[in-house]
Amino acid sequence: MSVIDTGIIFGYFALMLAIGVYASRRQKTVSDYFVAGGRLGSFSIACLWLASWVGGASIVGGAAKAYDVGISAAWYVAAIGIGCLLFGLLFAARVKRLGDQHQLLTYPELMESRYDSRTRIAATLSTVAAFTAYAAGQLAAAAAILHGLLGWDYGSALLLASAIIVIYTASGGFLAITYTDWVQFTLLFIGVVLFGIPIAIEEGGTWSALTTELPATHFEIGNWGWPAILAMVVSIVLSFFTAMDSYTRSFAARSPAAARRGALLAVIFLAPIAIGATWLGLTAAMLMPGVENSNEILSLFVVETFPVGVKGLLLVGILAALMSTADICILTASANVSTDIYQRYINPAAEHRNMLRVSMGVSLVVGAIAAVMAWQLPDVIELLLIGFTVNSAALFLPTIAMIYFRRARSTAAFWSISLSLATVIVWYLASRFELIPGLSADPLWPGLVVSWIVFFALNRHGGESADLRATSS
Repeated sequence: MSVIDTGIIFGYFALMLAIGVYASRRQKTVSDYFVAGGRLGSFSIACLWLASWVGGASIVGGAAKAYDVGISAAWYVAAIGIGCLLFGLLFAARVKRLGDQHQLLTYPELMESRYDSRTRIAATLSTVAAFTAYAAGQLAAAAAILHGLLGWDYGSALLLASAIIVIYTASGGFLAITYTDWVQFTLLFIGVVLFGIPIAIEEGGTWSALTTELPATHFEIGNWGWPAILAMVVSIVLSFFTAMDSYTRSFAARSPAAARRGALLAVIFLAPIAIGATWLGLTAAMLMPGVENSNEILSLFVVETFPVGVKGLLLVGILAALMSTADICILTASANVSTDIYQRYINPAAEHRNMLRVSMGVSLVVGAIAAVMAWQLPDVIELLLIGFTVNSAALFLPTIAMIYFRRARSTAAFWSISLSLATVIVWYLASRFELIPGLSADPLWPGLVVSWIVFFALNRHGGESADLRATSS
């Protein structure tokens, strides 16, 4: 790393912190802190979608998977595109109308408006767990990049990345995330697509060279393994309908049309980013075989092959992708704790200034917990899939019923979420630590099965029918 490239990286860090301070001075209410006052246009919403979902797994993890298994790694971003498209077409405008009607800031608030307070609690616990895991995945990926670039040990790199992300997120809230995501998405697209692919080709990574030099299995679309691909695609697509940040973006839009257009616009930009990350991973596999930790391959490849200046730009783009996903994950979990727990059950009369202080403090705590998770479990993909599985298995069916089915019962929603969440956690821990032999299936499937059985059984036979207090018309 030259002085120029290192200067670009630390200059970017300083810019992010400055944006956080600037945004903190512009926010006056909790609505400003969590949804930017509900006044963002389509392009800003699209940048928020892209910067959040196209993060560590898409770029760092995607390139690492392409290094290991080839073009099959593109399934991750493909699943994101499918989920974003379906949410934009089916949910975004409806959610914005419901948010305006009930003055909502969080997804669990929406669940309570349709079901009851205990369902809100169950949804809050699921969302906090999932988004803390998401944030941990991004912090782990950022630490891996900085470890490869600066030569620091993993713990020190993790501490630097976590400190910068948590500080500007906690201080600036959603406005800071919006401002930084404009910068981060632009850097990401320029670095990975406009510079990354041409330089990889110039270094010898042409399609004909890749297909000649790499194993034939690297060009099999199912080389990742179809059971793993199916579980990943299903969990990611379902997570779009249950992840609170999907609802936060819709609440932040200035209109239902802007919410819908923003999601659909984001889909258009996903394809070139998926191609760029995969192409860089394949080229690295051809030029730098035998690297033990594939999570570091992208930073190593860039450092070894890219020219001075462009090297720093691309690495900043990669770090931008990681940071822009980590920040919204931290803020989402913070919103759940401060709004859905503190304000709802502990201090309902909390004033705006007090809520802002509490929200900032919770953001710091969530960021610290995510950093500890990343330190203990540095595998990026595993951390993210834990979050996807928790969200999609426990919350998908009650969420769909909330929007589309008038006779969904509160009792069915609560127990469906609670028992599915417990199933996923117990199944994951039992399989990871080999407590019970034979648990090879992904915890997504037993979680979904429990959710569906409990929901339909209780919806048919138990309790009074819930009134539809929120309408999507």
